Amino acid sequence: MEKQQEKVIEEILTRGVNEVIDCENLKKRLLSDEKLRIKFGTDPTSPNIHLGRAVPLLKLRDLQELGHQIVFLIGDFTGVIGDTSDKESERPMLEREVVEKNMETYFEQAGKILDMSKVEVVKNSDWLGKLTYNEISEQADIFSLAEFIARDNIKKRLEKGTRISLRELLYPLMQGYDSVVLKADLELGGTDQRFNLLAGREMQKKYKQKPQDVMMTDLIEGLDGRKMSSSWGNTINLTDDANSMFGKVMSMGDELIGKYFVHCTRIPMEDVAQIEKEMKEEILNPRDAKLRLAGEITAIYHGEELARSAREYFINTFSKKEIPTEIAEFEVSEEMKLSELVVKSENASSMGDARRKIEQGGVSVDDEKLLDPQILVTKEFDGKVLKIGKLGFVKIIFKK
Repeated sequence: MEKQQEKVIEEILTRGVNEVIDCENLKKRLLSDEKLRIKFGTDPTSPNIHLGRAVPLLKLRDLQELGHQIVFLIGDFTGVIGDTSDKESERPMLEREVVEKNMETYFEQAGKILDMSKVEVVKNSDWLGKLTYNEISEQADIFSLAEFIARDNIKKRLEKGTRISLRELLYPLMQGYDSVVLKADLELGGTDQRFNLLAGREMQKKYKQKPQDVMMTDLIEGLDGRKMSSSWGNTINLTDDANSMFGKVMSMGDELIGKYFVHCTRIPMEDVAQIEKEMKEEILNPRDAKLRLAGEITAIYHGEELARSAREYFINTFSKKEIPTEIAEFEVSEEMKLSELVVKSENASSMGDARRKIEQGGVSVDDEKLLDPQILVTKEFDGKVLKIGKLGFVKIIFKK
């Protein structure tokens, strides 16, 4: 039993993990009977949690299953301020109303992975908004300006002459103070959060607490090969329906298959190694590996039955080039530009996104590509099925 426990903990410390501070201390504590308080914070800067953010959530589930206390922090205060740890430009402050709306379904989405009945859920507006200038000044004294500007993204912005606001210097203080209030034993975050995570350790030392251990998970690429980010719209969201989630996984590059198996599923690492080996030796077709990957991911968030249905839907629709039997209808009361219709039917995030999709040949009717965003959708389109990209189908219905 002890050997099995050691194996489980070793995988927690290594699978999809970039760095652990202090690894030996954390391993010793995990092997003991100690119940750790494990902090994970997320700012509701968009209404959806995507697979990139789910990487640490899966790690939290692993730790929750060992009996540790998960503390899920909603950064409703820090979300307004904005973290630029992974940004090449200043992140604008958000309206509090936007943050409140974005966080409405965060608990429900996190509940697709975690047992939320056992999770301690907190919001950092409960304490950050009460700090005085004197307290903030004392906290700021812990860090030097040199430490802040040594961060890669800040250094690049300085070299480019891009504006850096003083507000951005305060974010690590806030995240660090969260750890003090929560008395965190361990904090999880992505590699882009390194400075902020370490700030928690320094802040806890100031407040005479034992510094938290830190676990940094790898970042994963999105559908376009860049880091998965809501800002870029290259995400696979936990709120995506089963068919869309399955199809998005199938549309990504083959080079990401192994990485997604490691970070976004919980199939045994021995199986992952075998899949990668067989693909490298051309024994296994990447498409078949991706079908399994899409099924594994979809099953986590929608269950086995819907994952099987999504697989069948994908094969029939995209492999056999059949039009799906169930298609969303979009009612039109008057003529409108094609680009406008693509946006209003929620198949593009903006007019610019819609124009790109159209001009790149991603929109068609009856297998005929529509390449002009200015085309008017008239009554002649009534009853026709508009195909948008690899995944979108919309049946146009003109109101009588």
